[in-house]
Amino acid sequence: MYNGRGVTRDILESIGKTPLVRLNNLFADCGFQAFAKLEALNPGGSLKDRPAYNIIRKGLRHGLIHAGSTIIESSSGNMGIGLAQACAYHNLHFICVVDPKTTAQNIAILKAFGATVDMVTRRDPETGEFLPMRIARVKELVRQIPGSFWPDQYSNRANAEAHYDTMSEIATALDHKVDHLFCAVSTCGTLAGCMTYIRDHQLGTKIWAVDAVGSALFGGGKAKRLIPGHGASIVPKLYEPNMEDAHICVTDQECVRGCRRLVAEEAILAGGSSGAIVSAVDKVKATIPKNSTCVLIFPDRGERYLDTIYSDAWVRNQFGDNFFSKEMEPHEVMEVSV
Repeated sequence: MYNGRGVTRDILESIGKTPLVRLNNLFADCGFQAFAKLEALNPGGSLKDRPAYNIIRKGLRHGLIHAGSTIIESSSGNMGIGLAQACAYHNLHFICVVDPKTTAQNIAILKAFGATVDMVTRRDPETGEFLPMRIARVKELVRQIPGSFWPDQYSNRANAEAHYDTMSEIATALDHKVDHLFCAVSTCGTLAGCMTYIRDHQLGTKIWAVDAVGSALFGGGKAKRLIPGHGASIVPKLYEPNMEDAHICVTDQECVRGCRRLVAEEAILAGGSSGAIVSAVDKVKATIPKNSTCVLIFPDRGERYLDTIYSDAWVRNQFGDNFFSKEMEPHEVMEVSV
């Protein structure tokens, strides 16, 4: 017999409560403390497990989802995997609309959970991006399939609500002393949830939003992006002006360099957005006061990027041999008045 302590009722209840670990080497000479929130240790492998579980749970509770429902969502990987896991547990059919940038490994994981993978191959003629076409395909499938449900991660408040808990875990672990929070933006769910907790509890934390060069939110002019989940081609409905105190744009090359530094110096094998956050901190570290407490949210695990970010052949093919010797160049950091 077990006494129930440390035992969850099911796999979905194990989502959250991820570890917060000190980064001892990356910023050792900077005079501030840096901690990483390791969202890769969620059971589905990323921070998207949190909103996926919350959306499905609330949908079931409020009758939006029921036995026999088909869940349909657009995803480049992590949200799809989180939803596939939640749907597998609840015996719900899940269709994940993807595009050619989705990695073979992520597609294999989706199928292992029993999801149906629907591939969009044409780019939107106006933007040149796949995302508008993926969303159009989701809407088409929702019209065609009776009893279907679209989580709509870009506008669903349950996405942001899930990350209120993420920030609660961080604040509790650090006795509510969090001076700087570095958070990647995509759907803006993490940003919105953390921001709400910070303001509700008057923490005074400076929120740094980390985005991709070429992203629709902060990234400036349109540019090719190679790293799935880094940046977005639409401005999410979850975004509100002044949610962040400052934002930093990071290139694909800097994502890769940050990931490789992270595994070399801290033995943390993380995904592309985590590398972006490492590089973002590197850009602004000289402005962070000594004795500050900084938290970096690392969204997912590096195993899903072994054929790209951690492959020397792929890196040389994308960025050339000079990548391995070239120093990172600074990009603009925008301050936002709140």
